[in-house]
Amino acid sequence: MRAVLVGPFEWRTWRQVLYAVAGVVLSAPALLVPVVLVVVVPAGLVGVGLPLVVGVLLLARRLPRWFGLLSRPLLGWELPPPPPLRGRTLLGLARLVLVDGRGWRAAVYAFVKVPLAFVSAYVAVVGTLFAVMLIFSPVWWAVGADDLSPVGVDRRGDTAYVSAIGVVSLFLFPWLLRGLVALDRALATLLLGPGPAAERIDELVTSRAALTADAAATLRRLERDLHDGTQARLVALGMTLARIEKRLGPDEHEALALVDAARGGVTDALDELREIVRGIHPPALDAGLPTALGTLAARSGLPVTVSVSLDRTPSADAATTVYFTAAELLSNAAKHAGARTVELSLSGADGWLRLVVTDDGRGGAAASSTGTGLRGLIARARALDGRLEVSSPDGGPTTVVLSLPGA
Repeated sequence: MRAVLVGPFEWRTWRQVLYAVAGVVLSAPALLVPVVLVVVVPAGLVGVGLPLVVGVLLLARRLPRWFGLLSRPLLGWELPPPPPLRGRTLLGLARLVLVDGRGWRAAVYAFVKVPLAFVSAYVAVVGTLFAVMLIFSPVWWAVGADDLSPVGVDRRGDTAYVSAIGVVSLFLFPWLLRGLVALDRALATLLLGPGPAAERIDELVTSRAALTADAAATLRRLERDLHDGTQARLVALGMTLARIEKRLGPDEHEALALVDAARGGVTDALDELREIVRGIHPPALDAGLPTALGTLAARSGLPVTVSVSLDRTPSADAATTVYFTAAELLSNAAKHAGARTVELSLSGADGWLRLVVTDDGRGGAAASSTGTGLRGLIARARALDGRLEVSSPDGGPTTVVLSLPGA
């Protein structure tokens, strides 16, 4: 009972009233979506009809952002926008739009939203302004407003009855409005949301990204521990053996041989440890991916032309994958391809990172061949939702393209 009595005076109710009234304004442009589809689709998807349908569906995909202008600040709803469609050509983009379920569902929501918005606005206005007018009908009659027939008052005796109706309407309209807003939210979630399958995919992508980031952080911590702990101790052991060697006399050949062998073992262990640390997290990446690629090119036994054009700093996982891919491809060009020159370019645009490595070697590289490491590079790319494409005809040249989401 208390909830009914305080309903008209809650801030939540007035936020919903504002949402219902303003929703009519926002729904007017959205009406274009179902109107165009209803007119164009039966007329046949030929000529200008097909491009118009594609354009309307692209507009429908913007509806979550459009209606979110009200739902987010007033009601706290988050209407996630659909992921962008990336077609390599206009025809490919049109095909993706036509088969995209979220675009069609958004069009259905626009069709339903318009009448629902008008009903909600009608309930909000009647429940507030009209109910207040009914409640104060005795006052209006007393001050001389003797023409109240539009609200059902033809004589003074009716004012008490009409006023009671106004009170009931004022206390009941918040609950009717809440039901309509709840229906609106359910439809928005069903038709504008990603759907259960897409939500599950998003959860898996998010959890995989978290696991990948955690694994990368663990590897970096291991790299620091090896560098600052084990490697430092091996260096100290080598220095101790050097001091022992200096203190031994020239006649102690056997001891000198043992010390020399121990120093050689320490040196080999340090070399192996540095290779392990470099494989876990290349120190060159600490200075940025462009610098790391320049370092790789300088260390290569072939002349390497490097070109880098990035619109943003790539993520740590993407940078690491690009670095190891470039290192493997440069090694392949030097060891297996018989190349004389290599061109390496890295670009970032439209949320994608693209590495292209071309050598003028003998060609014939394939992901199924052994000893090239291309299969491992393909697995690395797929782990980040990327792809690796190889073009290597016999006689060359060989071009490998790595494409990764930049975020």
